[in-house]
Amino acid sequence: MNDEQLLKKIAQRLTEEGPLDGAHDGELIEQFLDALERGKLRCAQKSLNGWMVDERVKQGILLAFRLGKKEIISLGPLTFIDKHTILPQRFDAHDDVRIVPGAAAVRRGSHVGQGVVIMSPSYVNIGAFIDDGCMVDSNALVGSCAQVGKRVHISAGAQIGGVLEPVGALPVIIEDDVLIGGNCGIYEGCLINERAVLGAGVVLTKSTKVFDLVNETVITAGDHGGLVIPPCAVVVSGMRLLNSDFAKLHGLGLNCGVIIKYRDQQTDQKTKLEDLLRMSIN
Repeated sequence: MNDEQLLKKIAQRLTEEGPLDGAHDGELIEQFLDALERGKLRCAQKSLNGWMVDERVKQGILLAFRLGKKEIISLGPLTFIDKHTILPQRFDAHDDVRIVPGAAAVRRGSHVGQGVVIMSPSYVNIGAFIDDGCMVDSNALVGSCAQVGKRVHISAGAQIGGVLEPVGALPVIIEDDVLIGGNCGIYEGCLINERAVLGAGVVLTKSTKVFDLVNETVITAGDHGGLVIPPCAVVVSGMRLLNSDFAKLHGLGLNCGVIIKYRDQQTDQKTKLEDLLRMSIN
């Protein structure tokens, strides 16, 4: 069956009462996870109206969890237990992917594009989409359903948050050619537009305020969406002071993001190191 028929079958199966059929439903889930891994299905797609969530894909992932039975995996002295439907993916020498030995894992139902390098330790969760030419550095997380564009560098210790429920919630989206600095945290459906640069330690959530020094504006999340970082913005971690007497007495402030500039030729020269790095490791 084609992808549209597959999603309709999953939606129908979720509405039916009674126990799941291990053999029949298991085959359905295998086709679904394979389509996710090949990039044929995605939890979110960019359209003329912006990024849109495909709730049916998230429902399929939830069905995979529901159908799965606990299975023990032994690796030397180590033992792992997870649902049998969503165990780690297996790659071979024909896949144009590098996963460095150690504690790196890519869960079933996630797409890893050509030329992607995944350092150890790191983790890519179900439903995530990592496009071609990306680097996932050590101690990094790409959460469930997160969407990562082409040639993105996710530096060491960075956390790209995930979301499965509610099914209509927009995941974290990182567009093409973005540089995510070390120990950054991006959560709650934030959208990082193409060619943006996040300095080390930047944390962005739906409630984070970002102060654009260039345009002298304040960026906040909309009522129905996450925080949106403009294209080519260079964002560093900042602090905004609180106004109460107690806060002033103790010098208290809240985390914020500060756009100090927009990406230019000088910024691009600094980030060319990423291209040299990929050439040496691919």
